[in-house]
Amino acid sequence: MRARYNRRGHEENVVFNQHIKLKDLKEEARHLENQYLFRENIPSYPHPEFHVSHVRHDTDEAGLRGIKRDRGFKNPFEGNLLWWSLVVGPDEIRSAERSLLKTTYPDRTEEQAQRQQSFLEKFATSPAFNKTSRLGSYRFTFPLEELLTAYSEQFCQGAPPVMRVLRTVLYKLEVMYVVVVNSPANQEEFSDCPLLTDDDPNAVCTYKDGRFIWRAEAMCETHSYKLVRRPEEKQMEAQPVGYNPQFYVWDHVAVALHVKNKVPSLLVVLNFDPIRLRENLKFCRAEKPGLIRGVRFEDFPQAEENVKGLWPDDPAPLEKDE
Repeated sequence: MRARYNRRGHEENVVFNQHIKLKDLKEEARHLENQYLFRENIPSYPHPEFHVSHVRHDTDEAGLRGIKRDRGFKNPFEGNLLWWSLVVGPDEIRSAERSLLKTTYPDRTEEQAQRQQSFLEKFATSPAFNKTSRLGSYRFTFPLEELLTAYSEQFCQGAPPVMRVLRTVLYKLEVMYVVVVNSPANQEEFSDCPLLTDDDPNAVCTYKDGRFIWRAEAMCETHSYKLVRRPEEKQMEAQPVGYNPQFYVWDHVAVALHVKNKVPSLLVVLNFDPIRLRENLKFCRAEKPGLIRGVRFEDFPQAEENVKGLWPDDPAPLEKDE
């Protein structure tokens, strides 16, 4: 595990070329003083499998203007990676809940299934499930297949892109599993990174049939409930833990698209039609404190004005991601 500071000035501890589950991560980080990772009084919680078909990219006003000007996305810090996050909303949570119950109780009756109350959403309390943003007031949300198709056409000469396990990053409260997407013609740079599989049931993240499959290691952050299993009734429920919720690390998956120009001084853009950019743009509220020091968040009227100024011919009102 290597300690370093990222460009935002935050300390991070990195294990390269692996996605390490929490049990093994605790062993890797045993020399660190992390008051959250090593907590042992965490209530029981579910470990569902989320099938994710959309990704998002959050930015501030300066980023928004750059994306409109460039007709797409680039790394403004002269890096070769474009960063995206998985979108895990109510539909994905409901689907994961059904799958978890079916896997746990494969022989339950229809009557038992009908009696089951929704419970998984009560555990989905980490920032991985929030509609708020730490990076700015503007959110671009794309179907994963559309994003990968654009990447294939612009960077892979139409070939399917390659997905690899890039690293695991530990922060004070956060564990980030990074997947890198790169061109099959540019394999040398990531030859040490294992390929992302589509059939490993123990992997934190896999990719299959146009979806990322994320097996959450720590989905709560704030543990206000504990998972109660009732095998005789083939039921699961979320039971409140009282007035002293526990705080623990939370995990998520980040997707980094590798874009590289033969001329190092030129920044590369993943292009989209400006109309499509506008269709996929929404306003999002700020999560405080912001991840980047100095990021400016707009209120909704100001965001509406900014977007209208950049897309003056688009009559559609700016929607809120809520």
